[in-house]
Order: sequence, then C-alpha cells, then structure tokens
Amino acid sequence: MKRSLTGIKPTGDIHLGNYIGAIKPALKLAANHESYYFVANGHGLTKPHQKEELHALTKGVVASWLALGLDPNQTTLYRQSDIPEVFELSWILATLSPKGLMNRAHAYKAMVDENEANSRELDAGINMGLFTYPILMAADILLVEPDVVPVGKDQMQHIEIARDLGLALRNQHKVTVKLPEPYIMEDVAVLPGLDGRKMSKSYGNTIPLFVEKNELKKRIYKIKTDSLPPSAPKDPATSTIYMLYKQFATTEEVKGLEGAFQEGIGWGDAKGELFRVANRELEEPRELYKEWLANPEKMERVLEDGADRVRQVSVPFLQTIKKELGLT
Repeated sequence: MKRSLTGIKPTGDIHLGNYIGAIKPALKLAANHESYYFVANGHGLTKPHQKEELHALTKGVVASWLALGLDPNQTTLYRQSDIPEVFELSWILATLSPKGLMNRAHAYKAMVDENEANSRELDAGINMGLFTYPILMAADILLVEPDVVPVGKDQMQHIEIARDLGLALRNQHKVTVKLPEPYIMEDVAVLPGLDGRKMSKSYGNTIPLFVEKNELKKRIYKIKTDSLPPSAPKDPATSTIYMLYKQFATTEEVKGLEGAFQEGIGWGDAKGELFRVANRELEEPRELYKEWLANPEKMERVLEDGADRVRQVSVPFLQTIKKELGLT
C-alpha cells in the first residue's frame, strides 16, 4: 500500500480553502493509502504568537480532521512537535541546502517584494525560521517517506525542494530516501475567497468551516460578484460561487446550477443555493467538531498514539542517515 502525507499549519480557523484544497483530497487518499497527517505547529513559530493561542489553534486543527471523517485507527494523526527527529533532520538538510534555493522560496520572496514595495529594508521582519521554512517542510516529508503528498498547485515548490534535498542526501551521502510525488486536484488547486483572490487567512477573505449556520450564510453572501443583471447568462467557469458549489453538491445539482448560470440567474439566488448545499454537508461535522473540542483528553490520546506510530518509522530512518553522515 502506498503512503500519503499532509500537514496543516495552525494559524487560524480552518476554512473552506483548507478543507477543499487539502483535507478533502487527503481524506480521499486515506481510503486506499497508509496515511500520515499532522498538525504543523512547529511552523507556527515563524510569527509572533501567544502560547494559549497556539494551543487552541492546534486543538482546532485536530478537531477538524476528526470531525470531517478521519479515522485515527486507520490514519496516523500526530503533532509535529512530538517528533524530535523532524527538527534534527531539518538541520541536516539545512547543511545540504544552497542559500540560493531558499532565496527562491515563494514565502520569502513575497515578503521581500512587500518590503520593497513599502520602501522598507528588504529583509525587514524576516526571521530565519521563515527563510528556512521549506527545509523544515522537507524534513516533515522525507522523514516518513511518503509516495504522495496532497498539495495545492501553489504549494508545488515545497515538494520540489523536498525532492531536491532528498536527492542531495542520495548523492552526497548515499542515503536511500524516497522522493515523493505531488497529488493535486486540478480543479481546486487555487480556491478563490470572498474577494476573488486566493482564499487565505492573510487576505482576510476566508469562510471558516465550522461557523454557525447564520454566520456561514452571512459569509457566503459577501462573495464578490460582477454587476450582470439576473437575466444575463453567466460563465460558471469564472464564478467563485460555482467553484465552491461543486465541492458540496451532487452531480445532478451541479448540472442544474450550470444550466441556471447559462440561462441567467441572480447572484443572490446563486449564493442561496451555495449556502443550502454547503450547510447541508457541514451540519453534522459542525456538531462533531464541538464534541471533539469539548474532549481535549480524548484528542490528546489520539495524538500520543499517532506520535508513537510515527516514531516507529522516524527513529530508524534518522539513525540510518546519522550513521551515513558519521554522526553516530
């Protein structure tokens, strides 16, 4: 059985973009893969934070996975910080990583561009954790030797860097390491948010997954649309509403809305349809999410069991690498 891996950084409430772009395909893979899914709380240290906030956000990610159908008996769910081998491997990979490779990392380049646009020093506000973020991610990936990693198209670079560093281990130290392949759902690779840009917490344009029914409706009705009148035909391929609708509706419902777009439908009616199918699919997970959050001890047991399983893989893997490098 092939192995899959994915992680979610606890930086805010899980939103529809996280669910459709990462969690949903990961849960689909878990049905026929040996799956390792983790909360990337170590990555959360790259920005200023409060201890209590990081704890709460981490619990929120765990509760989300479990509420949406992850079976901890079939899929290994764990917390990144419970696996010390990740951070040790990260340092080893850092010694193999050219600085130029990190200079080209998307997150770093985006902050440099923002600083330049605002006439600040180019590296203002950039710590080494953010700069070497892709190296820690490569350690997350390579350590459990997955065959596939579900990612959005905009995250492809992280898989490419992990493969580059895996090749460096092979070539410089003769370590046998698996090079993972990305698993991308093409039609949801970059999901639009309320304003049409990529759905992202940093843009403030997300729809949180487990908000109450009335708040979900309120957020959906904030989705930006054009000024076409209700009777005018509309292109479903360019509509945020239609793209989100496809993720929750049946095949028959999708065909019906597509026809309504082509014949002419008011944006208010289209948003109402999106709310109807989204709320229908999220109603039960919303209640399960509350139940998991109310039982933190139960979640902790799931994470401890997951960490034990991961370390059965990570400890011997790292020992092999250290032996080849002369560190033992």
